[in-house]
Amino acid sequence: MNILLIQREGVDLHHTFFASETSRMALRFYHPKKVSCGVYITVSTLGSALSLASELRWYIRRYVRDVLFEVSPGVFCTHSLARDVYYERTSVLGPTWPFRRLCGFRQGKLISTVLMSPGSTVEEYHQEYIGVDKAIEIWCIEDELEAGELLPLEEESTIPDEE
Repeated sequence: MNILLIQREGVDLHHTFFASETSRMALRFYHPKKVSCGVYITVSTLGSALSLASELRWYIRRYVRDVLFEVSPGVFCTHSLARDVYYERTSVLGPTWPFRRLCGFRQGKLISTVLMSPGSTVEEYHQEYIGVDKAIEIWCIEDELEAGELLPLEEESTIPDEE
């Protein structure tokens, strides 16, 4: 089980974690790895992954864009889905999970998010990701798709900064 913490724009999450004694103590047994988009942490189980995310809650709220849990190689799930699977036990993950999105990264920055249709494969979305260094499949709960959280980042960046 792995956790991928995607950092917010302009944040070096790995440095931030090790600049604070509190987060250093929480992470002392995990040896987080710095990746271009944030931090990658290996843990033993989903329960321990959720527990670590809870311990790092203060840092996650301030410095992290998204917390993802690797359910199989190259396939991640959101924090909400992980909590639903572990605590509520109402969701059973399988290869045909219907609520999915594909996120594209370039130079460590999340540049686009595309909703995947049920039954589709990552290879079918190849044309959407020309110019992307890496794309990851993310499973989520239905409410996360309906909430409109999955707009491409290019549209979000058109909002002018407040002066």
